[in-house]
Amino acid sequence: MSFFSRFKALDAYPKTLDDFRVRTFSGAIVSVVSTVFILWLFFSEVALYMSTEVQPELFVDTTRGERLRINVDIIFHKLPCAFLSLDAMDISGEHQLDVSHNIMKKRLSPEGVPLITAPPIKDDVNKKKLASATAGAENGAAYCGSCYGAEGHPGHCCNTCEEVRDAYLKKGWGLNLEGIEQCAREGFTEALMEQKGEGCEVYGFLLVNKVAGNFHFAPGKSFQQHSMHVHDLQPFKDIGDFNMSHSVVRLSFGNEFPGIINPLDGVAKIEKDESGMFQYFIKVVPTIYESIAGELISTNQFSVTEHYRALPKSDHGGGQGHGPHSHGLPGLFFMYDLSPIMVKFTEKQRSLAHFLTGVCAIVGGVFTVAGIIDSFIYHSMRSIKKKIELGKAS
Repeated sequence: MSFFSRFKALDAYPKTLDDFRVRTFSGAIVSVVSTVFILWLFFSEVALYMSTEVQPELFVDTTRGERLRINVDIIFHKLPCAFLSLDAMDISGEHQLDVSHNIMKKRLSPEGVPLITAPPIKDDVNKKKLASATAGAENGAAYCGSCYGAEGHPGHCCNTCEEVRDAYLKKGWGLNLEGIEQCAREGFTEALMEQKGEGCEVYGFLLVNKVAGNFHFAPGKSFQQHSMHVHDLQPFKDIGDFNMSHSVVRLSFGNEFPGIINPLDGVAKIEKDESGMFQYFIKVVPTIYESIAGELISTNQFSVTEHYRALPKSDHGGGQGHGPHSHGLPGLFFMYDLSPIMVKFTEKQRSLAHFLTGVCAIVGGVFTVAGIIDSFIYHSMRSIKKKIELGKAS
């Protein structure tokens, strides 16, 4: 026997003559169905190969010395912009009172429609200088308004109502607006009453230390008194209770990345006939997202639990305000803490070898199963046909 004859004996796919092949209608149906199924699975495999998969990893967060960016966009349905202040503090002792840098306020009508006549409010140094210069022009260049006992140094002038309020807050005092000439001249109380019933959208971002802390929205300007955070509610003594109904349009920590879910986005809370504290306890998880192009996005995810505490009807005229550690301060409080575990998401594309393996498995598997089904149908029909023929012969 020659070498080629011996080598042909290794053929695992022996062929039969065409004369001995039987083509059936059932076999044609099985072939068409299996071909369609193979094509569907093949294109699914191609789509999967063209897409990217994201692989998560967990490890200890060793970064330090970074700042945490908090993005906010919150609508207060029943609290005017003139009432609101934003404060941030952390366990390192840093306090940011009445944050205005990078924070904008948009006045809303009682129906929630932006007031076109009122552009977004951004309290900054230039605004205060302009108000002071206007007061000086109205009262003469040598005008020096009284600070009503809150002077920080000899010759300290308070030419505007805002400067008087700031001087009192630095002293840790509450301010009764009655008898304050600057506030009466500027119509401060009338301006507050004019905005009563309006809403406010607060949006922007703030930068805090990457340690546990909190930030909150509450009525009145804040100050420290005997190591306690206090809000001055004296200017609002005729307003009544504060309605803290709100909708969170957006709240995130850091930059966005594909697939991120911020659990508070779209959350709405409504108060009816009471005033209270909305508290959100947030666990921030540091996150790194690496795209398939190698671009790194350093950001954060978070989980949240919430608690609502109803406050008793209060009389704002009886004191300097309420601290969160006393009877309670109506407001929106976000207490956050950072997880020591960092998550890394990495985009990866499937290898060509993996794709070819999947295609071969699809074609071979479907072809084999289809052959078994076709053989079962063919032999079953032959068996039934023989029994019918034997019945006729008998």
